[in-house]
Amino acid sequence: MKKINYCCKNLKLGSKKVYKSIKARFPDIKQKKRDCLGNCRLCSKQCFVTVGKTNVIYASTPRKLYKELAQLMG
Repeated sequence: MKKINYCCKNLKLGSKKVYKSIKARFPDIKQKKRDCLGNCRLCSKQCFVTVGKTNVIYASTPRKLYKELAQLMG
């Protein structure tokens, strides 16, 4: 899997929990916090991350986002 990018502004909506959980369970996965990922409309409403440069993964709750990412990693 490629690097997972997090928007710093979205961390407040719950993606910070996802970041910490992924880091604990999958320490070999590269994660990066960015100032802005350019998805402001999505960022203000839901938890989201980008995987690689173009794949956007989002969910209504941090738990659902974590499940989506864990499923991608196998």
